[in-house]
Amino acid sequence: MFGMEDEGLFEQLFKMLQSSGPVNWKLAREVTKSLAGQPQPIDPAVAEEYRELAHVAEVRISSVTDLPSPSPGELNPTDRATWAAENQQSFRVLVEPLGDKLTSLADLGGIGDMGDMGAMLAPLGPALLGLQAGTMVGFMAHRALGQFDTGIPAMDHDRPYVIVPNLDDFAIDHGIDHRQIRLWGAMHEVAFHRIMAVEWVRGRFVELITAFYDSVEIDTSDILGKLSGMSDPMDLQRMLGEDEDPAGLIQATADPERLADVQAFTAFIEGYADRIVKLAGAELLPNIDRIEAAYDLRRSEPDKTEQFLQQFAGLKLERRLAAEASQFCDSVVERWGEEALNRVWEAPENMPKLAELADPIGWNARVLLDETTL
Repeated sequence: MFGMEDEGLFEQLFKMLQSSGPVNWKLAREVTKSLAGQPQPIDPAVAEEYRELAHVAEVRISSVTDLPSPSPGELNPTDRATWAAENQQSFRVLVEPLGDKLTSLADLGGIGDMGDMGAMLAPLGPALLGLQAGTMVGFMAHRALGQFDTGIPAMDHDRPYVIVPNLDDFAIDHGIDHRQIRLWGAMHEVAFHRIMAVEWVRGRFVELITAFYDSVEIDTSDILGKLSGMSDPMDLQRMLGEDEDPAGLIQATADPERLADVQAFTAFIEGYADRIVKLAGAELLPNIDRIEAAYDLRRSEPDKTEQFLQQFAGLKLERRLAAEASQFCDSVVERWGEEALNRVWEAPENMPKLAELADPIGWNARVLLDETTL
């Protein structure tokens, strides 16, 4: 994987593993680049069509929601490799917190005399996390339809993206007209960025993720067993190479209640976006019901990125819950009106808890009725 010559292997490998932070982002970029593939320029006519559709989407989404309208710039219709390169650290909040728990395998494992390998233990933690981060984004590049389809707020920018080849594949896989899928994708991206523009949303996500990682316990027994049997640096290179499943090198478990808080947050954001896209697209997208059904099915199927997050970070997002969250929104509006649903965006405490997604009456009692009786 690293293309090293036999001469000076130890020195080269040691240099490659050097990192100034909790994650070796240089290694992450190399892994992501390998997985995402070569850049494939988007047809200028297709790119221009997407940008025009984004303007239509802005108007339509504005007609069905009072959420703030940010100005993140024009929509970026892009390929997998470009999206991956520009979002390499966008999801660092899912990886960096593990750095505090994996500052070095030497400290965690208490391994004593390992000869030259001992010198590599300090930078090995960041290297492993770099491997995890690079693999995660590489997987996302082949799956995500746009920024909206990650279900996770980006940390380093608020630029809107659609990943054109993935949207094309989605249209082909489900036999749906490409033009409708393009407008639907643009609407979803606009809706997602409207939600992200709510002043407390990103901060709330970081707060929930931080609490989640505080509860995470890491199992390093497998990797420590492999390290203890190594006799030369080539063994370490092979362990970090392409033939090794990187998610299997670190495994984590977390507090179910804190995990449920993250799941409820991401599910509600996706479910609310589903609802306003369906309302906004009803007149322009004849196949909106088919598209949304296909998207619900897609989110319920096994996904490498989600499986990867679950194994190495203990983070199981359960994106299938978005359909339940969308039904929650419909039920709240049907029972108490649009203004009741809008109360969610007034404060983070008003967001439904995981159990409340299937119990809007319970949410109403906690959020709305409690306030009227004060």
